[in-house]
Amino acid sequence: MTRTDVPATWDERATLTTFLDYVRATVRAKCEGVTDADARKAPLPDSPLMTVKGLVSHVRWVEYSWFQVVLLGEEDAGPWTKEDPDREFTYALDTPIEQLLDEYDAQSARYNELVASLDLDTLAQRNLGRAGRPATLRWILFHLVEEIARHNGHLDVVRELVDGTKGD
Repeated sequence: MTRTDVPATWDERATLTTFLDYVRATVRAKCEGVTDADARKAPLPDSPLMTVKGLVSHVRWVEYSWFQVVLLGEEDAGPWTKEDPDREFTYALDTPIEQLLDEYDAQSARYNELVASLDLDTLAQRNLGRAGRPATLRWILFHLVEEIARHNGHLDVVRELVDGTKGD
């Protein structure tokens, strides 16, 4: 995946999808060179879920939830449960970081195909809880850019604390 925030054209779709790919590629870039042991460390005493692996798993499952559950209306088969609503952060701790990143890349490629096949005004099959009505694909893309970018900031902090690597 190319890491650029400059779209080939300046239309809305190209801008949204380029930024989504950029923040996805930034997740991988922020994990470059991290050891598997460091990727499972939680350096923030009051935030035991904040690990490199947990954050990678979280952004992967966030996209799953927005595209497959909300947009397409599929049944939710995510790793979370009523008893453990943040399970996506912990269940992946024993999975190699490269595997987590490769699975995220493969999922991203599938979602890029899905997005390319739909109009930006496509309405989600499920209502957006806080709005009480379905979101558009446009809104979902914008929201994912915002959310993944925010978690990239978390990755910067966690990575610096576990092995001293500073983000750009």
